[in-house]
Amino acid sequence: MIMSIGLLPPVHAQPVGIPSMGAASSAELSPMLERTLGDALMERGRHDPDYISDPDVNQYLTRMGRKLVSYSPNGAQHIQVFAVRDPQINAFAMPGGYIGVNSGLVVSSSNESELASVLAHEIGHVVMRHIARGMTQKSQNGGVMLASMVAALLAALSGSGDLAMGMASFGQAAAINRQLSFSRSAEQEADREGFRMMSKAGYDPRGMAQMFRLLMNTSRLNEGSGGSEFTSTHPLSIQRLSDIENRIGESPPVHHQDSNAFWYVRAKLRAIQADDSRSRRQALHQFQADAKALSGVEQSAAWYGVAYIAQVDQNTALAESALRHAREQGADSPEIDQLAISLASGQGHGQQALKLAHAAWSRWPDSQGIALAVAQTMQRNGDDKDAVAFLGDRIKQWSDLPVLYKLQAQSDERLGKKVDARRAMASYYEKTGALPTAVEQLRQARSLSRDFYVQSELDAQIRDLKQRLDTERSLLKQFKIQP
Repeated sequence: MIMSIGLLPPVHAQPVGIPSMGAASSAELSPMLERTLGDALMERGRHDPDYISDPDVNQYLTRMGRKLVSYSPNGAQHIQVFAVRDPQINAFAMPGGYIGVNSGLVVSSSNESELASVLAHEIGHVVMRHIARGMTQKSQNGGVMLASMVAALLAALSGSGDLAMGMASFGQAAAINRQLSFSRSAEQEADREGFRMMSKAGYDPRGMAQMFRLLMNTSRLNEGSGGSEFTSTHPLSIQRLSDIENRIGESPPVHHQDSNAFWYVRAKLRAIQADDSRSRRQALHQFQADAKALSGVEQSAAWYGVAYIAQVDQNTALAESALRHAREQGADSPEIDQLAISLASGQGHGQQALKLAHAAWSRWPDSQGIALAVAQTMQRNGDDKDAVAFLGDRIKQWSDLPVLYKLQAQSDERLGKKVDARRAMASYYEKTGALPTAVEQLRQARSLSRDFYVQSELDAQIRDLKQRLDTERSLLKQFKIQP
């Protein structure tokens, strides 16, 4: 994971444990403050160069996370999962229900249940409020860390400071994880809650034991270089493995069928993870070997991986050939269609790309990746009026997907609808946690409008956002850190 911590004081790993596992104590973060901290971390994290904004990937991971948490005692818990470009096998939970998953974790998972086991473990920490409790330990380092975070957030919410100067993207999340060094009891509690969630969700609980063995083996292989990120923040032990194996022995057998999406997302992340020419060649050779050795959806996903890397390397002939192989025997997926649309657009075949996009949307009306491909293809073809109408419907479908508002603003601006463009951008900044910038966009919109009713609406929106800002500032100021 990313380790830079900006101007925060250095955080030293130490086993601080977790306070009582029963009712919430007065020393822990309130849910509202925890969500405020998480939103702010994500606001900066989305600018991190290793943040993966791919809609297919994050939609798949978040769906898995929300499916798992629906079987927890707190099924209404906010969960949003995102991917980070990093080959290490790791995942980390942030305040407010945000969970980061390294690309290396997905690529190293041999089946969907193994991936679900790690995600379920992290959700276990979230629903048991281990992070909230651990962050407010009455320790010198814990107090300094949280105080620094609160000070940085107050500066950002006041518009008087750059949040990037106070918190360096996901580096702070990594620092929190290293600082907590969850106690043995907290780890076992997260294991058991995760085991229960994944079993009820229909995943094979044996995946948790398989992933434990993989992580323990990886840690031993990397022992000379400090082990691995996951094992350093979530210490593994034979006792934890034995506990899970005993639970598996007491449970009825489960035969989980991996979704097709798992294989295509896994292939995409292997390709995205290869961020230089050497690693792309290695990944390409692995995909080509898999395409020869495997069958069914796994073979199709391997060919998709070949096509993805070929497109990045601008080898259009290989990309098109690989996509044809990926579609053999009737195989299809949103990821394959999205890549076909991108190839057509890249060659300047705008109308063909638009035809492919509409056909893909009719097949995959629940795919955010295809929806974005449709809107962007419309925009590239100059069909901004159609793009605005399409995006308006998609915003009703996925109101929490920030990029939809940004695309809508771009088309509104080109259509000369400057007030609407700024209102859409205000929504984008609000959804991404940049509330002061959202207020500024609304003020610009008001200055451009001559319509009394529109001005009144904007005034009300500005008041609401400013009230939210005041509430968050008050919340942060009232939170007292006890050294």
